[in-house]
Amino acid sequence: MKNLYTEEFRKVMKVNFETTSMSSNRIEEIMNFARGINFERLGIAHCITFSNEAQILKDYFSRYFDVYTIDCKYGRIAQKDIIGRTGGRILCNPAGQADFLNKKNTDLNISMGLCVGHDMIFSKVSNALVTNLFDKDFTNNNNPEQAIADIQNL
Repeated sequence: MKNLYTEEFRKVMKVNFETTSMSSNRIEEIMNFARGINFERLGIAHCITFSNEAQILKDYFSRYFDVYTIDCKYGRIAQKDIIGRTGGRILCNPAGQADFLNKKNTDLNISMGLCVGHDMIFSKVSNALVTNLFDKDFTNNNNPEQAIADIQNL
């Protein structure tokens, strides 16, 4: 089991152990972790629906880091170019978001409200470590935990 942990993973585990606090919220945890591991550049890949929240987060993290944000419609990719359907709809571009942040040499990327599947592509293409701030859940005000309660009542 021990051989599953590279030196990078061991460093992540150590910094997490040293910076985790039961009295910190998720945003504070990300801040504490990123500062504890001496990261310099953070990326925020977000759904366009959360542009305002992404700006608030950028302002918050900019006190200590260079922060880059990129919304899901980056590159304005037409659906016909990715999934082959006709029409003028612009698709989300999670691979493009990751590529944009890769070019900024971010140390840590935050996935914020990306759709199911899009978050997976973003994480796979990202060169930097990725953490989720919150997940999109249309029916539960972006609180997937509520979905657990919902299915228990079925």
